[in-house]
Amino acid sequence: MTAENYLGALTGVRSGKRSFYPEYVRTAERLERAVEALDRISRALVRTGEGPRALVEAVVRAAAEHVQADWLLFAVADGALRAARPRFLLLAGDTLVEDERLFPEAALAHLRVLRSRPWEAGEPAGTGVRVPMTLDCEPVGGIAALPAPGMDIADTDLAVLRVLANQAAVALHNSFLAHATMQLRGRTEQLSEAAEQQARDLAARNAELQETQRRLFDAMQRQALDDERHRIARELHDSVTQDVLSAGMMIEVCRADLAEPGADTAVVSDKLDQAKGLTRHAVERLRAAIYALHHADAEPPGSLPVLLERLSTVHMPTDLKVSVSVHGQPVSLPGEAEHSLLRITGEALFNTVMHTNAARARIRLDYRPERIRLAISDDGDGDPAQLRRMLRLASATDLAGAHRGLANMRARTEELGGTLSIRRSRIGGILLLLEIPLPLADKGRTG
Repeated sequence: MTAENYLGALTGVRSGKRSFYPEYVRTAERLERAVEALDRISRALVRTGEGPRALVEAVVRAAAEHVQADWLLFAVADGALRAARPRFLLLAGDTLVEDERLFPEAALAHLRVLRSRPWEAGEPAGTGVRVPMTLDCEPVGGIAALPAPGMDIADTDLAVLRVLANQAAVALHNSFLAHATMQLRGRTEQLSEAAEQQARDLAARNAELQETQRRLFDAMQRQALDDERHRIARELHDSVTQDVLSAGMMIEVCRADLAEPGADTAVVSDKLDQAKGLTRHAVERLRAAIYALHHADAEPPGSLPVLLERLSTVHMPTDLKVSVSVHGQPVSLPGEAEHSLLRITGEALFNTVMHTNAARARIRLDYRPERIRLAISDDGDGDPAQLRRMLRLASATDLAGAHRGLANMRARTEELGGTLSIRRSRIGGILLLLEIPLPLADKGRTG
């Protein structure tokens, strides 16, 4: 078998033309170069994670090596791939150039075309070759090169350059997205840490605020009781003084009567009994005042039912029994509201002690779904109709006397959005009934 026959067997070609073998060799060389170019492309495009510049430099060197270029230009069109840096890069020999003032004139001509949008890929390239770079079928730049003298640029070489340019555009876009994602992740982590720190600060401040509110509420509760005690002490001081003075004067009268000859001992005895009653009444009121002054700020705070129970003991002389009953599920009330309810209850009990002969008093607190009912009743000899007239008179005129307390109680009740009524109690005396709607706003009197 001849050499030509061996060649035919190896290549699968039967030809007697001696010019076929050189063409086959050139085709094989182009195929090998294409494979090598694809390998260079893959090595260049994996530089995405290193940033846009490293990627552009790798693409430029891979393209220049493939066409054995004297110089090769990579350029991004104006307005495209806004985050791409550098926007254009020239490889001349082994030197990378970014300053267009140092570009060859032919490279500048290609640069102007590549930076314009759109441009026709098939237009005459002038000196060298030029291929477009597209992303989503839109031109975003391109590659231009001046191959080395004697370098035959085939369609396969241009196809390799187009693949390299297009994949470079995709890689540049992905590089930008990866970089932006890393920045966003870093920023997100910073914001997350700042938010966590802020949450911790807010939690600490909220705890401090709650503790401050708790202390303020406790102080308001103690102040309500202290105010009531001091007021009772002042009022009792005045009334006790009158009782003691009256008893003293009656004793002096008795002494004068006994000094007279033939004094009527029965009359003197009656006067002494009256003096004894006055002193006993004074002692009972003094006992209540001493109790009020003795229990000061050391008493712990509590809920409204507890405070009402504690308040009732302040008004407990020996001849008045006070009971407190609570019905329904207690609800939390604003501090000002509890303060007002305590003051109203204290005023009512004080009036019972001072102005009636009651032996019993009842405090009933009802928690209902839409309102609170507070009832203070006694078994004394008070007249509800007369108290209602006094209340109308006190509301119509600016009184500073004994009946100002009724007007104050009604004013406090109205500030809570409720109503105050005066009735006959079931046990015979006066019934003061307060009805307060729920929920209560955090407002009200504080004094």
